[in-house]
Amino acid sequence: MCLEISFIGLFLLYFTRRERLGKAFISIGLVTLTLLSYGFISDRLLRPLENRYEPYVTESAADGPKYPVRFVVVLGGGHTSDPKLPMTSQIDDSSLVRLAEGIRIYRKQPGSKLVLSGGGVFDPVPNARVMAGIAREIGVDGGDIIVESRPKDTHDEACIIKSIVGSASFVLVTSASHMPRAMALFKKLGMNPIPAPTRHRIKSNQALSPGSFFPQTDDLHKSETAIHEYLGIAWAKLSGQI
Repeated sequence: MCLEISFIGLFLLYFTRRERLGKAFISIGLVTLTLLSYGFISDRLLRPLENRYEPYVTESAADGPKYPVRFVVVLGGGHTSDPKLPMTSQIDDSSLVRLAEGIRIYRKQPGSKLVLSGGGVFDPVPNARVMAGIAREIGVDGGDIIVESRPKDTHDEACIIKSIVGSASFVLVTSASHMPRAMALFKKLGMNPIPAPTRHRIKSNQALSPGSFFPQTDDLHKSETAIHEYLGIAWAKLSGQI
């Protein structure tokens, strides 16, 4: 969005007589882009989302599960199909980390089912199918995997998963930044999932490095993630989904 604002400014500057307005748009776009690329800004945006729910802690297998559940639900992220590559290279980091956390919890919950959710929005292969393929390859019993490939967004996932889990207790696995929106959508439909946030990008006691004093693409991506979630929450409220 920052670049789009700057491009509008360039258009106004060179193709209209509104030179001052064009310069203002360019300045706003570039300054905002620069600020969002600093960690002290991106961390402040992302931290409230990621810290909303505590990580799901399980005891050792000998102690048994702390919260016995029937289902471990993993929400999909994204992937890009390429048959020449292993599935672990086709799936994006977010989906892979969510899947790993889901399998970790599933293995701590004897008798549970692993529900993998995610459709194919911009890819012909559903994300849930890719996750299921990886899960089977690393030893998860195919009989314990439930693949739900119809959802197109988180609200769809909540609606469809309700028909699977019913009133049973279940663990909900998704990225920490996405968890507040996901929990709100599931609770709105009368479910009470146990949150298991993962892929935390804000770490405690993270040491400063020389790069901390300069704009970073990783920090810009963190800002983008946070803004995406805040907009998603706002839209869900406006549309009555939460």
